[in-house]
Amino acid sequence: MEIIRDPVWNNVRVDALALQLVATPAFQRLRYVRQLGLAHLVYPGATHTRFEHALGAYHLARRALSLLEERHEVERLPDDECQVVRAAALLHDVGHYPFSHALEEIGALHHEEVARPLIAEGPVADALTRVLGPDAPLRVMQLIRGESASPLQGLISGSFDLDKLDYLRRDAFMCGVSYGAIDVDRLLHSLVVLDVPDGPGTRREVGLVEKGLAALESLLFAKYQMYRNVYWHHAVRSATAMYKRMVDDALSAGSLGAEALAGFTDEGILHALGERAPSPLLGALRERRLYKRVFECPAADLPGEGAGEWIAEDRALTVAVENALAAELGLGRGEVLLDYPAKTQMLGLDIPVLRRSGEVHRLTAEGWDGAINLPKLSEELYRSARWLRVFACRRVEIPRAAVYRLVSLTPDEVAARVREGTPLLA
Repeated sequence: MEIIRDPVWNNVRVDALALQLVATPAFQRLRYVRQLGLAHLVYPGATHTRFEHALGAYHLARRALSLLEERHEVERLPDDECQVVRAAALLHDVGHYPFSHALEEIGALHHEEVARPLIAEGPVADALTRVLGPDAPLRVMQLIRGESASPLQGLISGSFDLDKLDYLRRDAFMCGVSYGAIDVDRLLHSLVVLDVPDGPGTRREVGLVEKGLAALESLLFAKYQMYRNVYWHHAVRSATAMYKRMVDDALSAGSLGAEALAGFTDEGILHALGERAPSPLLGALRERRLYKRVFECPAADLPGEGAGEWIAEDRALTVAVENALAAELGLGRGEVLLDYPAKTQMLGLDIPVLRRSGEVHRLTAEGWDGAINLPKLSEELYRSARWLRVFACRRVEIPRAAVYRLVSLTPDEVAARVREGTPLLA
C-alpha cells in the first residue's frame, strides 16, 4: 500500500493495481482537468481536478467494501469483485472532457462512452488484464455505464453512488461553502447487500438499512444546494455558455475535430483554440470579462410544461436563435448567448431499503407516506434551481414578454421564424 494525502479524506491508501492505473497517461491527464470547469472564476478555490476526485471515489469504495466485507455481505460474490469495483470507482471519470460537462451540453459524446477505448485498450486495459484477467476491462466498463449485473453496481452508478459522496463534499470544501454537509460515515455504515424481490424471484442489490435514511436526506439536500449555489451560479453559467459557444464555433468551422476533444487538458484546449480558432470569447474568458445577464427566469415561472427545453436539447437551433437575437439587438455573432442547463435528475431515488420489520421495500421518487418526503419535493426543488438566462457582451434591453413568447414556441416554430427572418423579440 502507498499513502496519498488528501485535503478531504486525509490518508488515501492505494493498492498495487490502483498505483498502476494512476500511472497511466489516461489517468494522469486528469491532473489537468478541473473538476468544476470554470467555477474557479467565481469561487477561486475551485481549482481541484478530476484526479483528486477519482482518488476520493476510490477511497470511498475501499471504505464501503471493507465495511461490507466485515459484515460478510460479499461472501457470495466472485473473489475479485471488490477489486473490480475499486478499479471502476478510480476510473469512472477517465474519459472526461476539459472543463467538466460543458462539451456534453453541445452534443459531444458522453464521457462514459469516451472512456470505453481508454479502458478497453492500451495501458489501462493491460494493467487490469494482468491483475484481474481478460474480462476485467469489460466488467469495469459495465459498472461505469450502469450496465453491470453485479450486486455492487449501485456503488458506482446509482442514487447514492460513491462518486456523489466525494464530489459534493470535495466541491463544497474547495469552494469554501457549507452546502455539501453530508453524513458520509453514517451512509457508508448503513450500506447492505439485499435480496430484492424481482418478478417471481429475487436479485441481490446494494441498499440501505432504514436508519440510514436521515443520512440519505443530507446527501439529497447537499446536491440541491450545490446545484443552486455553485454548479448553476449565474456567473458560472455565463462562463460556461461562452466556452461552449467558442468550442462549438471551432467545431463548426473545422478548426477542431470532435474526436480530439477528450484528449485535451483545460489549458490545452484553450491554447489550441487560440491558435486554430481565435475568438474575442477566449480573451474575455481569460480576463474574466463575463457576459452579463439581460434576462433570467426560474423554470418554475416559464409559461407551460417543457417551455424552452429546445435550448438544452437542440444545439444547432440554439446557435441560430442566438445569432438572430444578436442581429436584432445590434450585436455581433456570439455576443448573445442562451443558457438553460441540461435537465438533471436532482433528487432521483431508486433504492432498496431494509425496514426495521425485516421487509425490503424500494424507495423511489414516489416516496413513502410518513417516512420520507424529499422525493415528493424533488421537482419543485429542481425547478427552483434551474434558470433560463440570456447573456450578452453588454447591457441591452430585452422585453420579458417577448422571451416568454419565444420559449413557449415549439422547436419547429422557432426554426421557421429564424429561417424566414421573422423578428424573435417583436
